[in-house]
Amino acid sequence: MANRREFLKASLITTAAVAVSGRTLASSKVNFPTGLIYTKEKPGRWSAKAKLHAPMVKVDGGKITITTPHPMTQAHYIVKHTLVSLDGKTLGETTFKSTDKLARSVFQLPAEHGEYYATSFCNLHDFWVTVFTV
Repeated sequence: MANRREFLKASLITTAAVAVSGRTLASSKVNFPTGLIYTKEKPGRWSAKAKLHAPMVKVDGGKITITTPHPMTQAHYIVKHTLVSLDGKTLGETTFKSTDKLARSVFQLPAEHGEYYATSFCNLHDFWVTVFTV
């Protein structure tokens, strides 16, 4: 478990570093490090896995819902979701267990409008990010 935690911490730090670098964001334009962070548009070695691993974001009313449509089994599951601001602050996080039926998180809509990161970490297929605008 320690290795997964270290990987997740490194991935969040990398995401924050990209955010703070001041790049113009749009999920297809962000150049996350290859082999460390994956997106639906740039799934790298996991191209066949993108549909089930890239976090899906829905903004409705005062809530942001992040869902990863991934099966949850003891051997293969989504470990965590995070909501991260453009400046790298973690605004919310949900940790899942393999026994959870669904990887879904609901967070309060931030007061500031702009771009945010939704992240999903799979215990087998690494760290996935979706960039979205509120």
